[in-house]
Amino acid sequence: MTDPRLEALHQSLPALRLSREPGDLEHYGRDWTRRWAPAPLAVAWPASIEEVQGVVRWANAQGAALVPSGGRTGLSGGAVAAGGELVLSLERMNRVLGFDAVDRTLTVQPGIALQAVQEAAQAHGLQYPVDFGARGSCSIGGNIATNAGGIRVIRYGNTREWIAGLKLVTGAGELLDLNRALVKNSSGYDLRHLAIGAEGTLGVVVEATLKLTDPAPPAQTLLLALPSFEVLMRVFAEFRARLRLQAFEFLTDRGLAHVVAHGGTDPFDARHPYYVVAEYDAADAAQEAAGLAAFEACAEAGWIVDGAIAQSQAQAQQLWRLREGITEAVARYRPYKNDVSVRVAAMPAFLAEAQALLGEAYPRFEVVWFGHIGDGNLHINVLQPDDVADADFMRQCAHVTELLAGLLKRHGGSISAEHGIGLVKKPYLDSTRSPQEIALMRGLRRVFDPNGVLNPGKLFD
Repeated sequence: MTDPRLEALHQSLPALRLSREPGDLEHYGRDWTRRWAPAPLAVAWPASIEEVQGVVRWANAQGAALVPSGGRTGLSGGAVAAGGELVLSLERMNRVLGFDAVDRTLTVQPGIALQAVQEAAQAHGLQYPVDFGARGSCSIGGNIATNAGGIRVIRYGNTREWIAGLKLVTGAGELLDLNRALVKNSSGYDLRHLAIGAEGTLGVVVEATLKLTDPAPPAQTLLLALPSFEVLMRVFAEFRARLRLQAFEFLTDRGLAHVVAHGGTDPFDARHPYYVVAEYDAADAAQEAAGLAAFEACAEAGWIVDGAIAQSQAQAQQLWRLREGITEAVARYRPYKNDVSVRVAAMPAFLAEAQALLGEAYPRFEVVWFGHIGDGNLHINVLQPDDVADADFMRQCAHVTELLAGLLKRHGGSISAEHGIGLVKKPYLDSTRSPQEIALMRGLRRVFDPNGVLNPGKLFD
């Protein structure tokens, strides 16, 4: 720790765990984007709220910058430390602090993994319903920072809906106790919701009180094979009208092929353009019959050309792997990812235009689509060929993202549905937000973080 700033930090917080080991700098300085070479000043692991406040105050006094860090599973560069920042890893703050049976809330530290939260809720006979494939490695603090959504937004909404209260350390080192888990609180601005989705630019989440709900009823899981996206939307409308959906996720034949090559099992003999993993309430014979009737009606209309129904929990997990395994299956291609959203009603028209745009722009690149039909969120993975240099690939992808941002603006969509803006989408923020909104956002950032020490360069410069 030869840097005098780090010596000052050690003097003020002697118990704080710090490292400048190359392996730690490499590991904690990046997220899943893998685009920027990590170059942090050091990594700090606070173990308490007081240590977080101490680090933030040190940053203000020393003119240092901080990058709050959770599970670093983000895909927009929001947790990248590439400019000499101190990584503020919240891994050690990973405990359940309390359960309230009357209010049905769970109070946790920010470094706890989503899966651990789900298991803690289950131990009390309840559920925390936000869910996605990275559940074992992503952290609640990171989920809050990006307002993460996932596979069951159609039923339960985004992370925002499940945050009853937050403790936040601002960029000035002040501790705010936001909403205190009140159900009703009409006493001015709800600063809790400003912090949710702010990507660590307004403050560091140091504690969260989460709402819990009843366990989901028994569900039936289907895999549907479909001939077109237009038909897919008709099936969605039919299923939504007849059933209580828990999830309705789509993938393309290319996505399925990569998962199967990666060890997944294709239940069909033939390949089809589109697939849906659907899950709906099946707690009794009437609900099971309704699901079968919905399937048969869509099959008779020619909308469903094949289908597989899970006969056990193990089979349901195999079907879900075909959707949730895509990210892992294509990881070796270092994909360029776009995470976009439009209104559900606008999805067919947007997808047709977007596919035409990408097909023309990427004649040599494979594009893998998947997404969440019920909330209008589409994920686009552009796979990098082995014979294309990184710089050339990134340059072409950035140009096409600019075109895609313009298309989204015409359709009233968003360049980031659930991954955040971070570094990757920063140039395209004005396709989603008006100049007036961006000016107000900048002003809010200055109020919460007057010296700009928190996650500088993320969201906007």
